[in-house]
Amino acid sequence: MYTQSFNVPDTPGLRSVPLAPSTESAESQARFDNKIDADGKIEPQDWMPEAYRKTLVRQISQHAHSEIVGMLPEGNWISRAPSLKRKTILIAKVQDEGGHGLYLYSAAETLGTSRDQMLEGLHSGKAKYSSIFNYPTLNWADLGVVGWLVDGAAIMNQIPLCRCSYGPYARAMIRVCKEESFHQRQGYEALLVMMKGTVEQKAMVQDAVNRWWWKCLAMFGPPDADSPHSAQAMRWGIKRISNDDLRQKFVDATVPQAKVLGVTLPDPDLKWNEERQHHDYGQIDWDEFWSTVNGNGPCNKERLATRVKAHNDGQWVRDAALAYSRKRQTQAIKEAA
Repeated sequence: MYTQSFNVPDTPGLRSVPLAPSTESAESQARFDNKIDADGKIEPQDWMPEAYRKTLVRQISQHAHSEIVGMLPEGNWISRAPSLKRKTILIAKVQDEGGHGLYLYSAAETLGTSRDQMLEGLHSGKAKYSSIFNYPTLNWADLGVVGWLVDGAAIMNQIPLCRCSYGPYARAMIRVCKEESFHQRQGYEALLVMMKGTVEQKAMVQDAVNRWWWKCLAMFGPPDADSPHSAQAMRWGIKRISNDDLRQKFVDATVPQAKVLGVTLPDPDLKWNEERQHHDYGQIDWDEFWSTVNGNGPCNKERLATRVKAHNDGQWVRDAALAYSRKRQTQAIKEAA
């Protein structure tokens, strides 16, 4: 999933609007618990515990940030795509990611936090986004691997979110997952074409797989024992499957795809375990993961600076849109008078 919200501290300054004191808190809590137990949906107008609200604000805003920042490693390849077909596919994909961010920011706003608050958290460096986007895309094969592995890992994590207990988030994820599935197929198809090409192209694909494999396994978050918020999130129906179980599902699904593609996954410990009926795999470098999450990855500063510049450069568009909206409102009042 494009978020590590269950594994990082709260973002300072990004808080949902507090609920007014209620004399019906015990009764409201009971209604909330009953709805969660019945696998129902919590809607924005429903009472919810403040901790539930805060968890959703943190997760959905970080998910939105990840979609927006995730446009950057791919967007810089639009002008260098090897064909018109690949260029149009990549343009469409980057546009999709921007749309996903907008869906998710809108979902987070239903919880009482503003778009400006969320963007301030991102641009100040206080808010987190998926560490996977702080790595460079060095050549065209990286774009295929990002589609196959990064988007594949995201889909594995995001499909359960379609059943999230918070209605606006769950409904937004249905469309997001449909579009992400196309992204994953597009990436895999691009790699299949390269693997039918020259020796150099095949080597590019294998090199990209070697560089991205372990980073994708880390996308699911640290082991369950080191993910302190996951248990409560699963109790609330926000999170449906644990980090380790999702990671295992991803490995089991990806191994046969790699065989068809003709690449080797860079893990000497990767093998089928007949007793477990799953693949065993090696140890993930969690020091690298946390270093990147904490701002020390190879592209952290570059990604953040690019987002801030884009936001500042677009200020005139937002100002013009607001001015036009105010003008229309004024005209409507005059016509109604």
